[in-house]
Amino acid sequence: MDKKLVYFLCTGNSCRSQIADGFLSRLGSERYEVHSAGLEAHGLNPRAVQVMKEAGVDISSNTSNVIDPELLNRADYVITLCGHADEHCPVIANPSVTKWHWGFDDPAKATGTEEEIMAQFRKVRDEIKGRVEKFLVEGR
Repeated sequence: MDKKLVYFLCTGNSCRSQIADGFLSRLGSERYEVHSAGLEAHGLNPRAVQVMKEAGVDISSNTSNVIDPELLNRADYVITLCGHADEHCPVIANPSVTKWHWGFDDPAKATGTEEEIMAQFRKVRDEIKGRVEKFLVEGR
């Protein structure tokens, strides 16, 4: 069975797209080839790595990547995770690509104590996990 290619996009490929990549890679790797990228590469956010580790998913070896046009046009699904990436996503030349927008708050913009910031990272992580699980069940 050919795996469908899912390409998660965000602005910096540091948090949300990495979390989505981690969950879909863990939960759906037998059905999907998973990649993530950003309009820019901001580096992997250490708090994202930490909250994913708490959830039993290791993304510490992931890299922060800039959108690859070849992958973009080969993808079956292009899923943006922030409004900025949705609005500024490069033109997808392949008409058979399915593009969706799953909007989530940016945990990297959370303020407050370290505990409050980590709580925001955990909240977004759990929301993304729920959305990935829905995708695996419904295919959308």
